[in-house]
Amino acid sequence: MQFKNPELLYALFFLVIPILIHLFQLRRFQKVQFTNVKFLKSVKLQTRKSSQLKKWLTLLTRMLLLACAILAFAQPFIPNTEDFNEAQETVIYLDNSFSMQAKGTNGTLLNEAIQDIINTLSEDESISLFTNDDTYKNTTVKALKNDLIQLTNSPTQLNYDAAYLKGRQLFSNDDSATKNLVLVSDFQQNSNPLSFEEDNNVQLKLVQLKSNLVSNISIDSLYISNTTAETLDINVVLSNQSIPIDNVSISLFNEDVLLAKSAISINNKEETTFTISNNTIINGKLVIDDASLQYDNSFYFNINSKPKIKVLAINGSADDSYLKRIYTDDEFDFKSFKLEALNFNLIPDQNLIILNELDVISNALNAAIDTFKKDGGIILIIPSTKVDLNSYNQLFNKNLISNFNAVNTNEKRITSINYNHPLLANAFYSKVSNFQYPKVDMSYRFSSSANSVLSYEDGSPFLVGNTNSYAFSSALNTSNSNFKNSQLIVPVLYNMGLQSLKLSKLYYTVSEPNSIAISAVIGQDDILTLTSEDTSVIPLQKTYSKSVVIETNEFPNKAGIFNVKNKGVSIQNLSFNYNRDESELRYYDLNQLENTTIDSSLDATINTIKSNTNVNALWKWFVIFALVFLIIEILLLKYLK
Repeated sequence: MQFKNPELLYALFFLVIPILIHLFQLRRFQKVQFTNVKFLKSVKLQTRKSSQLKKWLTLLTRMLLLACAILAFAQPFIPNTEDFNEAQETVIYLDNSFSMQAKGTNGTLLNEAIQDIINTLSEDESISLFTNDDTYKNTTVKALKNDLIQLTNSPTQLNYDAAYLKGRQLFSNDDSATKNLVLVSDFQQNSNPLSFEEDNNVQLKLVQLKSNLVSNISIDSLYISNTTAETLDINVVLSNQSIPIDNVSISLFNEDVLLAKSAISINNKEETTFTISNNTIINGKLVIDDASLQYDNSFYFNINSKPKIKVLAINGSADDSYLKRIYTDDEFDFKSFKLEALNFNLIPDQNLIILNELDVISNALNAAIDTFKKDGGIILIIPSTKVDLNSYNQLFNKNLISNFNAVNTNEKRITSINYNHPLLANAFYSKVSNFQYPKVDMSYRFSSSANSVLSYEDGSPFLVGNTNSYAFSSALNTSNSNFKNSQLIVPVLYNMGLQSLKLSKLYYTVSEPNSIAISAVIGQDDILTLTSEDTSVIPLQKTYSKSVVIETNEFPNKAGIFNVKNKGVSIQNLSFNYNRDESELRYYDLNQLENTTIDSSLDATINTIKSNTNVNALWKWFVIFALVFLIIEILLLKYLK
């Protein structure tokens, strides 16, 4: 038994007072003369015996009365657990990702967890709580209440092991305290197995909230499948997480105007196609009717006006007809000049410059190319069969490309493709291993094979490149190579042209790193902003003479169509959508984990933690005993003669 106010037990010393009163009676007795002394002696003897018994019983009841009253004020109790005397620390991770939009027994899973925290914990109880976005350390439920009520779903989710590590960091350094870490989530399954590092100082409690959701349909992606002069076809990819469903309605809007509506039957994956007018600016939104998760029922995209990509070929004696066939007028503004006829003032306005088999690169051209590259342009170097190595290597050094250090006159075959190089990203549907190998008769050897895109059969590079500079190791004219006739030349040179001006895509993903080139000429101190109806963001940006490259990562953090503005003037629109990873209804089986406590409701877990501080209070019993002894004393004094 323990006491809430043990200092009051010192009052038990006052029990000596009734004892002293009993031992030292201060009442004076008077003698009364009676004639029959013998009779009085016998009565006196009997009276003394009964009087002594009455006094001892009265003393005992008074001492017990006083002792019970003192013990009641000291508030005795018996703890329910062995850990009662230890301090309790509680840290709660509340998953507010989109999968927590699923319906439970009383609203969404997120709202159920919030209500359990508010209703089960006392308002002044100290806790630490963190979500996917925010952290609240050493606070109370009363201070958190408004934030919890206004909590919304987050487009990002912490990995469960990251949430575990972050929760451990929120505990104090008090080793004597019992540390309770509660992870509240639906524990949606991802590619990584679920495991937690064992920590004897932390009691891990997992609360897996389960919904009654059995199906979910989502819009996963879209792409343009076919383009003509008048129309373009937009293919929409949808997925279904349950049994096949018929007549799923999907609507296509341009801003608030309904362009088309369709109904499809969907099993697992399904595509539907919308045909719209070409050369029209579209601020598109796709919407489906699905009562399950809401965040993946809408999909935003943009079709903006496309400026032509400017490509300039500076030729030596080589033929450039193959370049004209690749850089066609519908997407590119292609210009071609002999070196001696080149107007150098054209260079700054280009996006891609091709040095096509020049024998010598003059100092003036070298300086102009260096300025062009620093301003965000891309260069491609195709050597001739008789180059001036010194002038080429000067250009290579400025562009961080390996030097030419030897000439090879033996025939070589081009056999290796680096599919991981950024130039070839998404250029092939699958890896090709049996294509017809192009060959070259004469080539130069690079001093390093770093940043190789295409390689010979001996491992030496045929094409090298970094983010803004590319170089072949061989001339491409038909007398030296058949690479012009290879199926590789189109994706390689075409992608160089596309990447020289990073046009905005149909859509981007929220909270992921994106690099977006905006074709605009702005002042030195001007900045671009991303604005929507209810928010405005200033992204990281780099300004070039012909464009501005903006970088988005954590912001914007909301799906929708954003307008790119400069000084309030609209330039173009960009669309952002939430990642669709949480649309899949797959969850971990937590019963396979060890050294963890698993519950299906947060209030049960909180009550378990609170039971460590619950006690059996005994003060009421001592009040009752005190009243009983008071009644006994009254009865003794009244009826015991």
